Amino acid sequence: MPLVDSLDEQLVLERLIDDVKPAVPASARRLNYLLFTPFRYAPPPGGSRFRAGDDPGVFYGADAVRTACAELGYWRWRHLCDSPALDAMPQRAQTVFKVRVATTAIDLRQPPFVRDATAWTDASHYAGCQSLAKAAREAAIGMIRYQSVRDPAQGGCGAVLTPPAFAKPSPVEQQTWMLSVFRARVVWQRTHIVAAQMFEFATADWTRSTPAKRARVLPPLMDAGGPSRSKPRRKP
Repeated sequence: MPLVDSLDEQLVLERLIDDVKPAVPASARRLNYLLFTPFRYAPPPGGSRFRAGDDPGVFYGADAVRTACAELGYWRWRHLCDSPALDAMPQRAQTVFKVRVATTAIDLRQPPFVRDATAWTDASHYAGCQSLAKAAREAAIGMIRYQSVRDPAQGGCGAVLTPPAFAKPSPVEQQTWMLSVFRARVVWQRTHIVAAQMFEFATADWTRSTPAKRARVLPPLMDAGGPSRSKPRRKP
């Protein structure tokens, strides 16, 4: 049942909804909503990997689309697991987008941080990562590079700690993918004029911890060409 009867009414409704949302931090107001949304809202109970409950926002991204899909797919699957009456979630369109970052960074996959890889790659306990992120903010570090815990291929990820780290205020590329979530698997599909693409993840891989098996050495500084692909987001 529609809530409005015209485009003008729709715009009024959107303004009313926006008025009750948390304010966008001043440092993020130059950004497109896809980029500023993580800095606008409080984290879930217990926080996230690099964000405690009282910390400012964190934008999570990945080097490759596959890794981003694994990360988001995991949390969609967790939502399904918390809904015992459902065997699957309806297929949904998701936007995968690419951003550019220019900031100082630390890489947990290289020395000296790699010696504590077990703490950084813990599948469910984030205390060590959250403490590290607090110290990084105090040291004016804008980004933490780390290994994905949800991608079986252990792809690279990045946690952007501050809005000024974005070199451009809007995504530089966008793609539309379809996400299907089942209890035993998560499937991402994209139709393309050249060739279709698909990523499938067995959820059994997410029921156990994935320890770090190798460290990849990368430069500690991220320049304007440094890629970071976000997990799909909806308009706030």
